[in-house]
Order: sequence, then structure tokens, then C-alpha cells
Amino acid sequence: MNHVILLFSLLVVPAFADEESQKTTQNFSSNSASHKRLKRDWIWNQMHIKEEIDTPLPHHVGKITSSVRHNNAKYIIEGEYANTIFKVEETSGDVYAFERLDREKKAEYELTALIIDRRTNQSLETPSKFIIKVYDINDNVPVFVQKVFNGSVPEMSPVGTSVTKVTAVDADDPTVTGHATVTYQVIKGDEYFTVDDSGVISTTRADLDRENQSTYEIIVKAKDGPGSSGDSSTATVIITLTDINDNFPVFKHPSFHFKVPENISIGGEVGRVKVEDIDEPQHRNTKYSFVRGDYRDTFEIVANPFTNEGIIRPKKPLDFEKVAEYRFDIEATDPTVDLRYFKAGGSRSISTVTIEVTDVDEPPVFTKLPYEFKVRENDAEVRTLGSVWAHDPDAAKRKIRFIRRRASPNGDYIRVSDTGIIQLPKPLDREFSSSYNITVAAQEILEDGHLSDRESHAQVHVIVTDENDNAPELVYPEEPRVCENAAPGKVVIRISATDKDEIPPRGFFKYSLATEDSNFSLVENYDNTANITVKYGQFNRELAKIHYLPIIISDNGDPEMSSTNTLVISVCKCNEKGNFTFCEERAKQVGVSIQALVAIFICIFTIIVFFAVITLLILLRKRHKKDLSGLGRNVAEIHEQLVTYDEEGGGEMDTTSYDVSVLNSVRKNGAKPEAVPSPYAQVQKPPGNVASGAGEMEMMIEVKKDEADNDRDLLPYDTLHIYGYEGAESIAESLSSLESSSSDSDIDYDFLNDWGPRFKMLAELYGSEPNEDFVY
Repeated sequence: MNHVILLFSLLVVPAFADEESQKTTQNFSSNSASHKRLKRDWIWNQMHIKEEIDTPLPHHVGKITSSVRHNNAKYIIEGEYANTIFKVEETSGDVYAFERLDREKKAEYELTALIIDRRTNQSLETPSKFIIKVYDINDNVPVFVQKVFNGSVPEMSPVGTSVTKVTAVDADDPTVTGHATVTYQVIKGDEYFTVDDSGVISTTRADLDRENQSTYEIIVKAKDGPGSSGDSSTATVIITLTDINDNFPVFKHPSFHFKVPENISIGGEVGRVKVEDIDEPQHRNTKYSFVRGDYRDTFEIVANPFTNEGIIRPKKPLDFEKVAEYRFDIEATDPTVDLRYFKAGGSRSISTVTIEVTDVDEPPVFTKLPYEFKVRENDAEVRTLGSVWAHDPDAAKRKIRFIRRRASPNGDYIRVSDTGIIQLPKPLDREFSSSYNITVAAQEILEDGHLSDRESHAQVHVIVTDENDNAPELVYPEEPRVCENAAPGKVVIRISATDKDEIPPRGFFKYSLATEDSNFSLVENYDNTANITVKYGQFNRELAKIHYLPIIISDNGDPEMSSTNTLVISVCKCNEKGNFTFCEERAKQVGVSIQALVAIFICIFTIIVFFAVITLLILLRKRHKKDLSGLGRNVAEIHEQLVTYDEEGGGEMDTTSYDVSVLNSVRKNGAKPEAVPSPYAQVQKPPGNVASGAGEMEMMIEVKKDEADNDRDLLPYDTLHIYGYEGAESIAESLSSLESSSSDSDIDYDFLNDWGPRFKMLAELYGSEPNEDFVY
């Protein structure tokens, strides 16, 4: 083999060198241009070296030789690893490696060979590239791509079933025989699994049962061909057996016992029977069935898809008085089990079920559900429709009392007696409701006379049959209109009717005009409609712009009912095409419902009550004002006196502007004062104290002020409010007589006598002694 490689190198490498010699680098382009000479060839033996040579360095790689014959020729090499890893002997051209090489790091090196004149450093030959190849030795151990592999295979699989694949890689040269060839071997678990040279693991047994052992851990070794060390590596493979449905369910107990009250609802849970299925949940498809017993029509067994339990439910009501105990056998099986892997032990499991029914106090049971009665509407002779009946299903057989619970429509339309008789207190109206429904409750009468708290219900339906007691009515169209120049026979509108009564399949309406004295005619369509047409044509809008057309509509019921309806038709102006151009607006009839009328009456009543209360309050207030008045004259007169007091008077002789007796008379406690001359003309120095009189006057003024403040119906007497503050910022201070009499000032008012006749009256009023009283 080595001779073949050597021959290949001798043939290929020189050709490669010849091709590369035609390429020059930029460094030698000028030399090639200046020195024109004949082409020469590079000659060297093959460049290759083994990796990891254990002999002393340097290691001879090969020799580069040029056909140039020159005494001063010098060999040099260039490249990435030139003069570091590889060096050349400059005279002989021998190339040496000064480091041990590793093919797994770098398999070949590319260098450039040059021959130059050692004196001038000029190139004597075109540079040539060459490659040094590193030969591989088997110095690497196969390595698994991962330490742990996982695989799975269905249980009970045939021999040779593939499980998973393991992979190991060798860094050596795969082109060298035996260097990178990996072989595998199971060194742990080989009794269950094997592995081939490609790394595929397969089963060696067909009886691998997940229920016995669900996982296996095996160890696989990887080894390459003969090498320097012959070492190997290992990896762990975890194999899981997946489940198949190969086991039947088995009851956990040979028998089951349940107690259930007799009033359990249909479909309610009586109890649960449990089985054990060692397969995984997705392969548990237990089916339950009855194998012995006569009660399969009474109960059913349904498998719970999550727990695999069998739920027993009643299919019909249980009755303790009839059957107190049920006993039967049930079977559990799985129809989806793969019979190819059937194990010994039987495909069925049987258990006995006993159900004990306990007695409960049950509510009464109605004998017929639901109850339905028919009655003709407005039939005053029918008072009893029928009866409902219920009995006590228990052994006590108590008496039953019936009670009405709910009614639709709500109201006292249908009654039920204590004994269950359905009664009508008054005739029923089908137009109000075509059917009446009530719920009747049945309760047992206990031994002490009280009613049991358990009750049952029955629905009673009363259907009201119709009688012809309503006349048909016109379905009013929206604003019938006709052109004033309409031609005879022009259809104005198509009318129809409705009837509150039931319309039989052969029922129909008849239409006719109440009077023929009109410019309209009526034409039957014989489909419960009629057309209103123009009889003569040419309406006169000056005479009538709106026509009221009475129409008689009757049915063919028994008895026949009819009604007269008024159709309002407007006469409008039209253009030549017959389109309406102008029509008078007519007042639309607005209907008011009963609820709206009731609301209106309530509002009117509320307003009347409100005004009555206001009137009463006003009267009470006037009476209160009259009681506060201490005089025979009214309050307005007093206020008038107070208001006019603020006006400018005529001097000291002006004794008619203000009658102080009106205020002073309050001391009389409401007694009417005697008619006396004006007090201002007769004022004398009072012998008594004036303080008491002044206090009563102040109190009277405060009362009137409060009335003026709080009474919104009277004018605001602002002059009265501010009169007591007149002159508050003057040097002479206030001249008001309202506060002067109650003032505690020590001012001597005798100087007023010196001011002349105009202040004589003030001098007499303010110059009196403290112990004097006014004399009227």
C-alpha cells in the first residue's frame, strides 16, 4: 500500500508543482519580467510524514530540488508554518519538521518553494507551491456522541424488534483501513438486547412484560480496529417498555353491598364497584354487564372513564314497599385486549352486588300527570272542571290535602279545593288568555292534624275554547289619499280586517258600505280583503277635503258579529302623472292606554292635595298673624304707620304723621284702644318710669321685624330694619326715637328747649324725668 501511495505522489505532485510554478506572487513579478530565461522544472520527492513520530526531532519530511545549476543557488520556503514547524536546508533542499504533528488537528500543510541567488537574492526559478500531507496512525478511541441514550419498545414485541440506535465517532482517518471503523457490543443486558455494527439495538426475547419490569438499563461498548492502544468507550442506554392492552380487569372484592333510600332519583348514584387493571390508564376500557339476576331493567352500570370504576344507577324509581332488596351478579371485562398476548388467568371477573332499599317518608304521588281540562269561554254554567288525585305511597296511607301554589296568568281565575276539585269562580275569557295554568301541591295530613313538609306537585292546564263574541275590526291603513281628479274605478286603498276570536279555516269577512251616498264604492276581493274605489270621480276640494267613509265588516261565525268602522280619506292635489303634490294635515287619533289614564289621574289627585295643603297653611298663617296683632286693626295698618314714620314731617307741629298709640296699645293685651286725640298734642311730663313702655315698644318692633323677615308674601320693610341705625356715624349720633327711650346715656336733653319752637316736642319727650309716665 505504501508503494502505491509513493507512486501516486511521484506522478501527481510534480504536475501540481508545474501548474503552481506558472503563478507568481507580487514580490517576484519584477524579477520575472527583468530576467528572461528558459523555463525550468522543480523536482522533489514526495512530501509526507506520519503523525506522532516518537523519534527525536527534527523529522525529515522530503526534499525540494530545482533543475537550475547555479553555484550560488539557495533554497528557501515560505508559508504560514515555514521556518517554524518546517525548515529547509538551503543548499540541499531537504525539508524537516521541528514539531511532532497531529493529523486530527491539521492533516496537510501548504508551503511555497523558492530558489534564489544568495548574493543578489534574485529568484532563479519561478516559485512553486507544494503540500505536505500528514499520514494517520490509529491513535484515537471511538467516543459516543452522548453518555446516555434513551429508547422504547412495546412490551411483548417479537425478537429483533428495533429499539434505538447508538453512535460513536473516531477522529482517525476514515480512509485508512481499520483506523475509524467502529464496532459495538452490549456488555450489560445482553440477555435482553443486542446491537449490530451500525449501532442499532434490538430485542433478543419476545416475552418482555412491562408489568414485570418496565425499564432496562444496558451498557454498550464502542471499539475500533487494531490500533496503538486498542482502547474503547462505553455508553448507557435506558430502554422503556411501552404498554399494550394485554391484561383484563379484575374485581377487587368478590361482592359489594350498598344501601340506598327508596326516593333516590333516576340516574342517581347507588354505589361504585372497583376493579384493578394493571395496564396503563389509556388501555383500561372496562365494560360492566349483568350475568345473573332479574333486575337489569332496574339498574345500569356505567364505567367511569377516569377511575375505571363501575357506577350503579337506577333506571326507574325504587319502591321499598314493593322490593326491599336487589341481588345480582355483574361481570367486568375489556373487549379491547389484544388476544395475541393473552395471559393465563381468565378473561372475565364476576362479583355479586347486593342493594338494600331503605324506607323513607315519601311525598304523595299523583295518579295522572299532567291534568288537562277544556272549557268554553264565557260559559257561566260551568263551575267545576274536574279533580286531581294523589295518594300516600307509604304504608301509613295518610289523607291528602291539595293547595294551589302558582298560577299563570296570575289571578283568581282557577281554584282548587282541599279535596282536589278544580273550580271556576267566574267565566273565563279566551281573548284575555287562551290557556290557564296552575300548580297544585299535594301534602299529607299527619296524625296531629298538621301538614307534612313534604309535598309533590302537578300541573293543571285549562284550555279555553273560543266562541264568536267579538266583531271584526278594520285594520286602519296609514292615511288613505285620493287625487281630486281621480277617474272612476281608481283604487284608493286595499283594506283588511282582524278579529280577536279564532278564525276558522273556512272563516271569512264580508265588507259593505254603510251608505251609498258617497263618491266611493267597495269591491270584494274574496280573500278577506276589499278595495275602496272611486265611484264617479272628480272630487271637489272646496266642498270637502276629507271624507269619512263608514264601512261595515261582519264575519260568518255563529252568531254572526259585525262592526262599523270609519275610514278617513283625504282628497289631495295631484300633478299630471297622478302624484300627490299637496294634502292637508289631519289630526291623528291618539289612543291613551288605561295605564296612562291611571297615571294622569294620580298626578291630578297629587296636585289637588298639594294645593289643599298650601291653602290650609296660608289660612293657619293668617290666623296666627291675627292672634299676634294686639289691636282691632289689621297688621297692614300697623306696617303702614311704621313705613310712613320715616318720611320727612312738617316740624314740631306735625302731629298727624305717626300715631304712637298704635304701638303703645300693645300694653292693653290686644284690647281695642279708645278714640283719643293725637298724643303728640297732649304730651306732658309723665309722672312714672318710661322704661317699661319703651321695652314693650321694642318687643313689638322686633316681632314685626321677624314677621317681615319670614313672611315672603309681604313687602320687605327695609326702612323699619335700618331705622334704628340712623345717624350711627354722626357726631350727634342717632336721632331715632326707637332706641332713645331705652338708652342708658346720661346726656341732658334740656338744651332742646333753647332750640326754638320746632324742637319743643322733642324737648318735652326727652326732657322728662325717669320716674314719669306718658299720659294719653
